[in-house]
Amino acid sequence: MYLNIVDVKAAYKVKHVLDGVSLSVEKGEIFSLIGPSGSGKSTVLRVLMGLLPPTSGQVIFKSTPIDYSNKQVIREIRDKFAIVFQQYNLFQNMDVLRNVTVAPIKVKKRSANEVEQEAKAILAKVGLSDKLHAYPDELSGGQQQRVAIARALALRPEILLLDEVTSALDPELVNEVLDTVRFLAAEGMTMLIVSHEMGFVREVASKVGLMVDGRIIEVNSPHEIFDNPETDRAREFVSKILRQ
Repeated sequence: MYLNIVDVKAAYKVKHVLDGVSLSVEKGEIFSLIGPSGSGKSTVLRVLMGLLPPTSGQVIFKSTPIDYSNKQVIREIRDKFAIVFQQYNLFQNMDVLRNVTVAPIKVKKRSANEVEQEAKAILAKVGLSDKLHAYPDELSGGQQQRVAIARALALRPEILLLDEVTSALDPELVNEVLDTVRFLAAEGMTMLIVSHEMGFVREVASKVGLMVDGRIIEVNSPHEIFDNPETDRAREFVSKILRQ
């Protein structure tokens, strides 16, 4: 198993947000977490990145358990996982190319020339070759989110975590970001996606996990989750979203 999350619990202060989450992701798979707001979907990604330490349970990556109490281990895991949040969080005083290259050069100490060439290739993949020297305030929301995805890819992650990457966008800009994710999926990038775009989840996900109240209550193929859910709670959730 490539990534295995086993009975993970986590809390913000005294509020429990994950209540025994278990899921597994194979290499090249796209696992999508869906569920009502506040069910803990984004928290799963934050735990994986070491932004919120689990209180119990285990995360195992390529057969090795991750010790989230060890700062060096967290640094190492952030070399393997990259996350893209709802908000783009771009550096406003840097152009697109600099936003994408600054971390690999400054943090990973890689060759500036090598990183720049790689960044240009990544930006071409996400359709931004003509925006290398544009600044964030000169870009649409969809373009800024594609820069954020390119920035994550420049870190050469083994798993890409996407946290509601279209939720801050106007509806007409959503598809350009989803097209980028489709392209990455076709290239075989392993992804764990939190999304409320159910049509997109149905199209691109290999597996879907439904989260309710800090637990994953059902995992199945998109077809089975949306067309033939097993649990009453899944049927209730699916019927509501399909009515919208």
